[in-house]
Amino acid sequence: MRPLSERTWNFTDSIIRRMTRISLQYDAVNLSQGFPDFDPPRELTDRLAEIAGQGPHQYSITWGARNFREALAKKQSRYMGRSIDPETEIVVTCGSTEAMMAAMMTVVNPGDKVIVFSPFYENYGADAILSGAEPLYVALRPPEFRFDPGELEAAFRQKPKALILCNPSNPCGRVFTGEELGIIADLAKKYDAYVITDEVYEHIVYTPHRHIYISSLPGMAERTLSCSSLSKTYSITGWRLGYIIAPAPIIETARKVHDFLTVGAAAPLQEAAVAGLQLGPEYYTALRKNYTEKRDLFVRGLKSLGIPHNVPQGAYYILLDISEYGYENDLLFCEDLARKVGVGAVPGSSFFREPVNHLIRFHFAKKTDTLNAALDRLENMRERMLRRS
Repeated sequence: MRPLSERTWNFTDSIIRRMTRISLQYDAVNLSQGFPDFDPPRELTDRLAEIAGQGPHQYSITWGARNFREALAKKQSRYMGRSIDPETEIVVTCGSTEAMMAAMMTVVNPGDKVIVFSPFYENYGADAILSGAEPLYVALRPPEFRFDPGELEAAFRQKPKALILCNPSNPCGRVFTGEELGIIADLAKKYDAYVITDEVYEHIVYTPHRHIYISSLPGMAERTLSCSSLSKTYSITGWRLGYIIAPAPIIETARKVHDFLTVGAAAPLQEAAVAGLQLGPEYYTALRKNYTEKRDLFVRGLKSLGIPHNVPQGAYYILLDISEYGYENDLLFCEDLARKVGVGAVPGSSFFREPVNHLIRFHFAKKTDTLNAALDRLENMRERMLRRS
């Protein structure tokens, strides 16, 4: 038989999702795939229970139910600092995964180049390749995970069609400063490139850091496709409700791409999620406080165990340095960690273009009891992982 699509030859399955399966296999505390083990806000689940009986149960408008778009536009206008038109500047997608893919296919043609910061969420490179684009990787250098402006401009000189910006960053927890975003914006305007953002952690940012929407900078609204979702903000990763916000001419094309990818996001879940979008500012203050407490608990625990790690500025991931264990293969380390220690992690190599094999990623979007259980198991990590049998 003739060979299958060449664009998939360099793909594996998602390492993140694979590590969830391995965690389940060994009954490990799953700190790999980034989903909470606690409930969404009661307002959403109560509304969902009502909708189970009364509907809607059929298709909504392809690009998003009207009341959902109106609630989303009102909420995001407040935080993004500009008036968003729910009729022309929003398309609702099946999670931010589809939002990023639809945004990429809206912007790029086969053969175009796209800048991707490394480390990166694993989908970005795949999105570029599936779109027929060539990813240009620019390093975020540890320990602060900052980019070199000269290296970034060298990438822009290759005339990329777009840059992908994850802010706050998965996996390193970097929150880009106003100065850094200004550099990116100036280069995007100078070289006439779009910016596709992944801002799913926009409300999970730790003091004194502050999330700035790059679309709010001068001259950037017209060239930014802002992608996000409700998954992390409202602890509903399984609802798969995402969106793209962009100027009307861009959204007009994005809606056509979305229509032929997935037709539409789930109508009953959109209806229930309106209750979340209508929550007041106190909800987001409490969310930040809650995640700050989780981060601090986990960081203190790792420090007490003498395990080297970074301290994230945003999102809910933390990188651990496993150099002392002598593993050349960090995937093997993570498999052994799940089997021997009972804690699930993601190998850092799945996030880096560079040959990085000494980092693993945990997430801490878990109940306090779950985090303490993971820390209890990690007390034995050195003993069990240094013994390679």
